[in-house]
Amino acid sequence: MTRIDRRFAELKREGRAGLVTFITAGDPDYDTSLAILKALPASGADIIELGMPFSDPMADGPAIQASSQRALKSGQTMEKTLSLVQAFRAVDDATPLVLMGYYNPIYVYPVDGFVADAVEAGADGLIVVDMPPEEDAELRPAAAAAGLNFIRLATPTTDARRLPAVLANTSGFVYYVSIAGITGTKAPDLAEVKGHVGRIKAQTGLPIAVGFGVKTEGQVSAIAGLAEGVVVGSALVTAIAQSLDQEGNATRTTQPHVLGLVERLAAALRHPAEAAVL
Repeated sequence: MTRIDRRFAELKREGRAGLVTFITAGDPDYDTSLAILKALPASGADIIELGMPFSDPMADGPAIQASSQRALKSGQTMEKTLSLVQAFRAVDDATPLVLMGYYNPIYVYPVDGFVADAVEAGADGLIVVDMPPEEDAELRPAAAAAGLNFIRLATPTTDARRLPAVLANTSGFVYYVSIAGITGTKAPDLAEVKGHVGRIKAQTGLPIAVGFGVKTEGQVSAIAGLAEGVVVGSALVTAIAQSLDQEGNATRTTQPHVLGLVERLAAALRHPAEAAVL
């Protein structure tokens, strides 16, 4: 079993959904990013998605786009991103960590070296948002052979004919995109999410994590009753942005501001009845 498999098995035994947190590697700088990354599990994160900064993140909304820009401006590279993974893994051997981003930075690394270095650093899975099943031959087989879970996205427009192709060769979990469009720009419609998640569950035994647009304690609580995982990303990178000084540098409030939000979201997930009245 992979770390992702073990974590979802643990969550099932606990009878709850997991909190999946996303931050961008190197945002707003390497040291601050590493400090936040290391503190996420103790703050309530069950699984971590670490964004690989890219200059053209087409599926991301303004908040995550800005986080990539801050990271790149601070000198973040793919090598430094994998160094973050290695530094995290040196102090945490249990929490699953998934690298999320776009194919171009992997391609130029290049692919074989990236897969080997990601595994050596301690990454558990990949989400490559611009790599559909028909075009994954350059990466997915190598990643799977090396033991990386290859996690695909299903969306509100993934119909019955398309879903089997999305689910084929997917492992770890399925990431259900709760809105049509870019990240963090709209709130999910819970009735629609329930219907789509149910449709996906009928086709796979993999856990399902719901993300894109999930920001509040109430949303986390509600979605936790529908899926095995709840993904929060834009809200966290927005919290980072709000804590920076006028020059875009981290302040003494950056870490507590972000980690405090994670703690509140984790509490909402673990105590849904209380979160429902927030």
